[in-house]
Amino acid sequence: MPSSKGTATAARIGIGGPVGSGKTALIERLIPVLAGRGVDLAVVTNDLVTKEDAERLRRSGLIDPERVSAVEAGACPHTVIREDPTLNIAAGDVLESRFPGLELLILESGGDNLASTFSLDLVDWWMFVIDVAGGDDIPRKRGPGVLRCDLLVVNKTDLAPHVGVDLDSMLFEARSVRGDKPVLATNARSGQGVEAVVDAICRAVLFAP
Repeated sequence: MPSSKGTATAARIGIGGPVGSGKTALIERLIPVLAGRGVDLAVVTNDLVTKEDAERLRRSGLIDPERVSAVEAGACPHTVIREDPTLNIAAGDVLESRFPGLELLILESGGDNLASTFSLDLVDWWMFVIDVAGGDDIPRKRGPGVLRCDLLVVNKTDLAPHVGVDLDSMLFEARSVRGDKPVLATNARSGQGVEAVVDAICRAVLFAP
């Protein structure tokens, strides 16, 4: 029987968002910054019927391949992060037993829609990644992922002028619908904004400056 996050020793954070929003690319940027701050981490990826994201991270050279686990959802991606997160909980438990000093476990959802959210039985804190190429109307649609996440990340900011998006207006609308909850802008390709995301993770779940 897998444990709940309440008996886990590592903080568990979720990263969700639509297909192509840049979740894996963001993780690739987060790993070296977190490691540079001395954070002992591992990753669980979720895909529908493949292990493509896990293999990408294993080949990246950014992290020990043994520290990356893959979950195949076999159904709607949100099923295994919300309705029945047992597979993800078990994958996290295995990584924690394998690496006793683990401090942070990153769980990446498979690409999903704006209704995707994480069960709090699975994670302590979660972020939702959208991108400007998906349209500047995403915040106005007020999807549960956008509204309920602890941190909203607006990625691919460099594409804004190429897809006719007014980035300042998109960020303003995102902050308006989220109230006091934070919104950060990133360009995972260049690394812009990644330090701020790491700062948010460290403050929220690692209780570090």
